Amino acid sequence: MKSSRAATLITALSLLTAGCATAPLDRAGSLATYDNLKTSDGVLTKSVVHVDKDDVLAAKTVRIAETRFSTAAVAGASFTEDQRRLMGNAVDRALCFGLSDRFQIVGSTDPADLVVHAVITRAAPTDPTAAGASKVVSVVPSILLPGVPVPVPRIPIGLGSLSVEAEARDPRGRQKAAIVWGRGANSFTSAGRVSTDGDAYDLAGAFGADFSKLLVTGSTPFGAGPSLPSAQSLNTALGGAPKQVACEAFGRSPGVAGMIGERIGLPPDWTDKGGAAPPAQAANQ
Repeated sequence: MKSSRAATLITALSLLTAGCATAPLDRAGSLATYDNLKTSDGVLTKSVVHVDKDDVLAAKTVRIAETRFSTAAVAGASFTEDQRRLMGNAVDRALCFGLSDRFQIVGSTDPADLVVHAVITRAAPTDPTAAGASKVVSVVPSILLPGVPVPVPRIPIGLGSLSVEAEARDPRGRQKAAIVWGRGANSFTSAGRVSTDGDAYDLAGAFGADFSKLLVTGSTPFGAGPSLPSAQSLNTALGGAPKQVACEAFGRSPGVAGMIGERIGLPPDWTDKGGAAPPAQAANQ
């Protein structure tokens, strides 16, 4: 019986990873050190991590620095400035929401026990034509077999990916936690948006959630069993007010409209308006 279950699990994982884009663990040199990183992979995610558990769990306040793209990441894919801004904000929003579970999030100029920063080191674009074709193909079973739920894998062509490195430093600039992370979209769980930034945008939120778990628990986010989301996290996922006011700087989750938009393949900026505009930009609007 156990061997049968194991075989079923192995088969499922093989199918899941077969139609998956690769994401290298690129380095941009933004971390204080790479010496202590240890391999810690998930089912779909490749990563190396380090955490000083006692120091991280003793911290009370966190400041989130704006996520940026490395020079290589900017040169490697033809995303617009607005697309890069939306991806970076998706990282910061997910970090803020996740870190709020245990930390007090402070403003951009306030002192903090930990300063968190992330750098997107590579972002492979989605092929909008292939994503659109996948949406068309997924509709066919519902027409031929109305009322019968038939899962249709996404066409494994033109899948996007994201690679990020990030760390948390103390006020003296010493590294307390770090991660180099990479994940590709896959044919089974990635919805596929008809936009070049579709997969990278969705994966940005996944990265923010993983790194925030590392800091909240002091342990790798991979390998542990799933946990039920809190009432607050469900509220923010549905577009409600964040737990802490500081997170309003990154805008609210697109909520139900965003979930529907993802499922039917809308570009991210159709439902996500990003973070708060800088003062100079807001004045010109």
